[in-house]
Parts: sequence; structure tokens; C-alpha cells
Amino acid sequence: MELEFPVVLKKLEVMTDDEFFAFCQANDSLELERDKNGNIVIVSPTGSKTGLRNVTLVGELYAWNKYHEFGYVFDSSTGFKLPNGATRSPDVAWIQKDRWEAIPEEQQEKFAPLCPDFVIELRSASDDLTYLQNKMEEYRENGCQLGWLIDRKGQQVFVYRPDQPVETIATFTQTLTAEPVLPGFTFDLTLLTR
Repeated sequence: MELEFPVVLKKLEVMTDDEFFAFCQANDSLELERDKNGNIVIVSPTGSKTGLRNVTLVGELYAWNKYHEFGYVFDSSTGFKLPNGATRSPDVAWIQKDRWEAIPEEQQEKFAPLCPDFVIELRSASDDLTYLQNKMEEYRENGCQLGWLIDRKGQQVFVYRPDQPVETIATFTQTLTAEPVLPGFTFDLTLLTR
């Protein structure tokens, strides 16, 4: 029997934010999210090559951010409580410095109550493309200013911006630009072809 991810556990009773945080801490070997209806979503761990590619994405963004100091970079283990009530963990996230620093430290220690300004989702072999596209739409609807859904399997990238149609880049030979959200940040897609 093959299990298809993501697995959605239908809620009987909605957990509070604190209960869900405690549940995630008690089950830290699982990658858990929560949809806007309170259902718990179990996400498949990635394969090693996808993990390597995720680190490449995080590393490039971190290097840019360390130089510019415009905000904060987060990896895939970070959960964010979106305005619609969902708790999501993008593969890579970035938040403007003033937005992050406005959050009380107690809330920073849990699932920060905001949508990141920039998110990246990297499709792994086990990820359903439609599920990820819906997740990207959810980020956009909750205030994300720029999102990249990188689909290595399909050799394409979907770029999400507010109030604009999704842009599809159908090659991995290009360099993505994050203007104007992250001034000067670019990402060479060939880094993910190794």
C-alpha cells in the first residue's frame, strides 16, 4: 500500500493555537501543518536531493539578506499562523525586518501570526502540484508579496504576485529576480539542476 501525501486528518474539534503548537512539539518527527478549517496536514519528508536543493535556496537568500539586512530568513521547519487561520511551513520564507520585529517575542517563539512577504515552495518527487499551487494561492491571499513555486519535475517555475496572473517560467536556464520585494536578490535556476 502506498500512502499519498499530503495526508489530511479531518478535525473532530479544532485545537487552539497553543494546543496545535504543543501537538507539533510533541510530534516533532512529523512535518505538520494546519489548513484554514483546522484540519491537520501531514506533509511527507523530502528526499535527500530535495533537501540539498532546499539548502541551496535558503543559503542563497541568507547570503543576500546577511549583506543587506532587510529582513529575516526562515527554513522549512518554521510555521506561520496565516490571517485565515491556517498554519503553514513554506520551504523558504522571508519577512521584512520591521514586520518581524513588531511581533512580541513570545509569539516569535511559537507560530508567528503573519504571512511571510516572500515564500518559496520546492516541489519534491512526492508533492502533488495542484496541492502546492493551492498553497501558493493561499499565501498570496493572506498577504504574501512574492512567491516562487519551483517544480523541478516539470522544469517550470510559477511566480505569484498580488493582483497579477501567475507567471510561468518554462525553463531552468533563467535567473529569477525578486524585485521589488527583495531588491537585488536573484536566483540562478541552474543551481537546482545538479
